Amino acid sequence: MLSAGEASGDQHAAALFRELQNLIPDVKGIGMGSAAMRAAGIELCFDSSGIGVIGLAEIARHYGEIRGALKLMQETACERKPDLLICVDYKEFNFRLAKAAKACGIKVLFYVSPQVWAWRPGRVKSYGRIIDHMAVIFPFELPYYEAYGVPATYVGHPLAGKVKPCLSKVKAFAKYGLAGLSTTQPRDTGVNPVIGLLPGSRANEIKRLMPVILESAQRLSREFPSAQFLLFQAASVPDTAIAEALASVTDLNLTVIRGQDYDALQCCDSVITVSGTATLEIALLGIPMVIVYRLAPLSYWLGRLLVKVPFIGLPNILAEKPVVREFIQHEAISTNIAGEISRILHDKTYAENARNALLAIRDKLGDRDGSVELARLAAQMLALP
Repeated sequence: MLSAGEASGDQHAAALFRELQNLIPDVKGIGMGSAAMRAAGIELCFDSSGIGVIGLAEIARHYGEIRGALKLMQETACERKPDLLICVDYKEFNFRLAKAAKACGIKVLFYVSPQVWAWRPGRVKSYGRIIDHMAVIFPFELPYYEAYGVPATYVGHPLAGKVKPCLSKVKAFAKYGLAGLSTTQPRDTGVNPVIGLLPGSRANEIKRLMPVILESAQRLSREFPSAQFLLFQAASVPDTAIAEALASVTDLNLTVIRGQDYDALQCCDSVITVSGTATLEIALLGIPMVIVYRLAPLSYWLGRLLVKVPFIGLPNILAEKPVVREFIQHEAISTNIAGEISRILHDKTYAENARNALLAIRDKLGDRDGSVELARLAAQMLALP
């Protein structure tokens, strides 16, 4: 059984299951997830595409649906007794699911550690009581579990070694009808710049952040009349949500890119993105970016009290310094966002320093395939009595 509650977890669980099928061809999968897990051949007990929300206020609005999903998954686990439950991220939900499964005698592998290095490190003990093994995606997380005697393995980040375009940049420019790339002359990002827009994978992110991202794009379009915009639509976001957001936007040279598309993403000279897994994908391609985020006021206030790290963006957390700008809450306004993108496009030294800092993060993560390592760990747990 696999349990994933968000778009990134859905992708990670699907990749893991495919690798596990290579090791155990007759393995069967059931669980909670969305399109990627279904496509990988996992029998979905619950489609989680509507419950991937962040923030206490946001969770409160979806509480009934989340509670119903948890009850269903707990009952399904105890009735069908899978040989192994793999919880993928979605921490609070999966903690409760793991606790119920453990009480029913089911082995539990938890993938993607809660951010104990950011807040509430004491959670390690709580997780140790309800799981059999923790698979961590950053090497600096291991000591937190070793200190409490909780079995843990560093499997590598699921994106390491995978964020690679299939096409050359020249062919990608041609595929998407983009102007400004020559095989004989260096690219001038101030002319025909390509700007990526990543508004997120959750409904509340689209609602809260898409307007300011599009407003920023319009500002940039006035400064760079030849600017080309690529709007990346996550698989979990319906076409209607994008169409509604774009209904009043008529003056942008904008193309919608559906799903994960590293061929298109590599074409971007800079990116406006919400905080989340996408920031690491952009970093691994070495593309300068601006990270934006807004939460409901109560969620933001509580977060400020609880979280002990100075950044929210994964690139900055991994670099342990601000390598890209973050505009959070009241700072996430179009003048700030567009101003930073403008600096990236105009100031070649500034942009190159950002690229080098981001590529250093790629070197730090290495190329260990997290999905392969996790599948091996899961296979070992399945083989044990």
